[in-house]
Amino acid sequence: MGPLSGLRIIEIDGLGPVTFAGMVLADMGAEVLRLTRGGGAPAAVFDEVGGEVLHRGRTAVPVDLKSPEDRDRVLRLIESADALIEGFRPGVMERLGLGPETCAARNPRLVYGRVTGWGQSGPMADQVGHDINYIALSGALHPMGAGDRPPSPPLNLIGDYGGGAMMLVSGVLAAMLEAKTTGRGRVVDAAMTDGSALLTSLFHALHARGLWSDQREANLLDGGTPFYRCYACKDGEFVAVGALEPRFYAALITGLGLTPDEAPQFDRENWPALQARFAALFAARDRDDWAAHFAGTEACVTPVLTLTEAADHPHNRARGTFVEAGITQPAPAPRFGASAASVRAERPIRPLDEALADWKGRTSLRA
Repeated sequence: MGPLSGLRIIEIDGLGPVTFAGMVLADMGAEVLRLTRGGGAPAAVFDEVGGEVLHRGRTAVPVDLKSPEDRDRVLRLIESADALIEGFRPGVMERLGLGPETCAARNPRLVYGRVTGWGQSGPMADQVGHDINYIALSGALHPMGAGDRPPSPPLNLIGDYGGGAMMLVSGVLAAMLEAKTTGRGRVVDAAMTDGSALLTSLFHALHARGLWSDQREANLLDGGTPFYRCYACKDGEFVAVGALEPRFYAALITGLGLTPDEAPQFDRENWPALQARFAALFAARDRDDWAAHFAGTEACVTPVLTLTEAADHPHNRARGTFVEAGITQPAPAPRFGASAASVRAERPIRPLDEALADWKGRTSLRA
């Protein structure tokens, strides 16, 4: 049982951040009902890209939100829910008759979590977009990638998941905690532009002090230094070097067979030449050879692993970072106590009437 055991959350099925947020909440023990589209719901359980992992731990309940009968049943579910999460564009839930005010009238304690790209307000609130657009506007995309090329999208980890889903999860948890004291829920407006902007807080602080340039690959954490970047190895694989602190840098250059006089750490004018020298050294041996060479040192050198390799790394195996549940997939995180987290598989599709009767027949544990 996870720390959210006993809490009931309704997830209005969608793509991207709301699906990931539903997975995280279910991983933490919440009882999450994923309300899917009516007619195509049976196929939608696993047919969505990533569904076999991202839908884990909760039941799919087919509904037709445009049907007055189904909408009334959903409102009755809401009476017993602690939170609802949805990822539609602004106004869609209101047009379906399931907006925050309507739901609050049925359940004043309900926390209503909304995740969108641009937010519930602002001149771009109704515009379409994707992760790359949201992080572009927030300033999070510009620092990514090589200095002589266009910015490189960091998958959809910053907008959809970091700035969207995880901000939604933290906001919903905070509001549910408050509701236990006040008896009143809140509307959580999680915009991916807001969240991804928040993730850049450190770089705004550095920029204000003149310690961060708008030039890509010219700064401390963007690959601009020879001691914080990736290098190609003889076999075409890569190592990641993160020797920021002088002590760790000393271990790095010792491992590379260099002396402090040959490789001063903070001589910025010499960084391009030093980077080229490091590159030549790393290119002389295979990735795993370098990993073994630096193992147990403070040089902060690690192999850059593929998704498949990561699941098989001894450290990840020892911690149970990945699990086998139908397919290899990341285990729930964070941990609560010493025991390894386990994955709850996708539960069978349930009819709406059956789900409603079950919720109404059990006492909520939220009080």
